[in-house]
Amino acid sequence: MNAPAPPRFQPLYQQIREAILHALQAGEWPPGGLIPSETELAQRFGVSQGTVRKAVEVLTAEGLLVRRQGKGTYVVSHDESQAQFRFLRLRPDEGPAVQPVSRMIHCRRVRAPADVQRALSLQGSDTVLYIQRVLVFGEDPVILDDIWLAGEEFRRLPPQRLAHQSSRLYSMFETELGTKMLHARERIRAVAATAEQAGLLAIEPGQPLLLVERVTTTFHGRPVELRRGLCRTTHHHYANEL
Repeated sequence: MNAPAPPRFQPLYQQIREAILHALQAGEWPPGGLIPSETELAQRFGVSQGTVRKAVEVLTAEGLLVRRQGKGTYVVSHDESQAQFRFLRLRPDEGPAVQPVSRMIHCRRVRAPADVQRALSLQGSDTVLYIQRVLVFGEDPVILDDIWLAGEEFRRLPPQRLAHQSSRLYSMFETELGTKMLHARERIRAVAATAEQAGLLAIEPGQPLLLVERVTTTFHGRPVELRRGLCRTTHHHYANEL
């Protein structure tokens, strides 16, 4: 008989990180809100300020908190300028990045296709909210998005609520549903535009596009979104900092 696995040791600062994360998930401190000081958190959790500071540093590095000199530490919101382009990595070849406008094509509830089920850990009978839209930068249609949203919060969201959403879906999910997009895993490859895709992006069929497939997770690594974005790179490029 195999001996039981020994309990996994977790450093104290990681335990405090988990406690703060639980408070964030519970909505104790809203997006854009100020969290308690390190002294207050240390008293609350019965640990040293140094332990709290290290936990906060980890959460800051993960993009969940932001420090503001002389003001304190705040919960990051998708409405903030530093967060708006955290997941949108397409940048213009010249000039500053601009917030695109969304043109909705489809928004409806559908049975999850097999590949979506696998990506989002769904059952065969599960439904998802499906969105197809074009993101317009200035006058140019640049990204054709196919988006599948899973989870109880999206089952409660009427599709018509998104029909006239002009841009920041993540901000709306955060403020109205309490669902915060925390992390993403992406796969990127080049593809040729089909006739339908070319028509929506105002290009010629067969023109190369950059396909960015993203699975986005919320608290505790729960996958809630599969997004496939077809990107024109005539005047834009994919940018990342490692």
